[in-house]
Amino acid sequence: MLQYTLSGHTRSVSSLKFSPDGTYLASGAADKLVKIWDANTGELVQTLEGHAEGISDIAWSPDGAFLASASDDKTIRIWSLETMDTVRILKGHTNFVFCVNFNPKSNLLVSGGFDETVRVWDVARGRTLKTLPAHSDPVTAVTFNHDGTLIASCAMDGLIRIWDAESGQCLKTLADDDNPICSHIKFTPNSRFILASTQDSTIRLWNTQTSRCVKTYAGHTNRTYCLFADFAPGAKHIVSGSEDSKIYFWNLQTREVVQVLEGHRDVVIAIAAHPKRPLIASAAMEKDPTIRLWADQGVDSWIGAET
Repeated sequence: MLQYTLSGHTRSVSSLKFSPDGTYLASGAADKLVKIWDANTGELVQTLEGHAEGISDIAWSPDGAFLASASDDKTIRIWSLETMDTVRILKGHTNFVFCVNFNPKSNLLVSGGFDETVRVWDVARGRTLKTLPAHSDPVTAVTFNHDGTLIASCAMDGLIRIWDAESGQCLKTLADDDNPICSHIKFTPNSRFILASTQDSTIRLWNTQTSRCVKTYAGHTNRTYCLFADFAPGAKHIVSGSEDSKIYFWNLQTREVVQVLEGHRDVVIAIAAHPKRPLIASAAMEKDPTIRLWADQGVDSWIGAET
């Protein structure tokens, strides 16, 4: 059920993330702005300005103190939530920075970009610690696992690679026979699986131990854009945007589409699940640069987790 519609961005909203405690929702967009919203009321708290080009991704530090933003201006900015100002500008990528994530201790940052590299950064010093020649095409998503020992990356070359975070060695490569462009990846909380969105209109669940795809989810449309997928609150469902302007929910185990939410008027790129409550945030592209907050109301709804 639609709870709030947040307006303020003037161009496509590319990334949404709830703060670790669920108090705030951050959004990044092609209008070069990062906005911080109150997740309970939907009110705008702050607009962060500084990037010279559009923003493709944002990430909270797990301690909730910082927010990172990745931009087409080839930089990553780290913002303090206390001062609402830039504390670091990370420079090193030679092309658009497309994706960014913190490690669990909040002291390292991983980023990927159109220069086909994955970079690991020391947050306090603002320096590159490692540059991994990761892929043969632009890197679309990067993430740490639950204890920070592994980094996963995916790219337009269709490959998912898992790296040892300390040594920078590639431990394994997950690849499908068809090799569709891989848009987004996310570890399950126990790191035993990776959820991967691919541009053949499917989402795959990979077993990281056996390097096999164990489940495939279909029903939405994803052929052109890098769409985010997430685990809905309660981790029993998967949620993703779609190029048909809808939001799809699947039962994690049965792979069935259990609900479709309608309301956006353009491609739904960004999706984020609240860390504690049955709440989903979604955002769309140019014709509809709004953010929508959907709350779970009632028993027969899309989640089945305790409210």
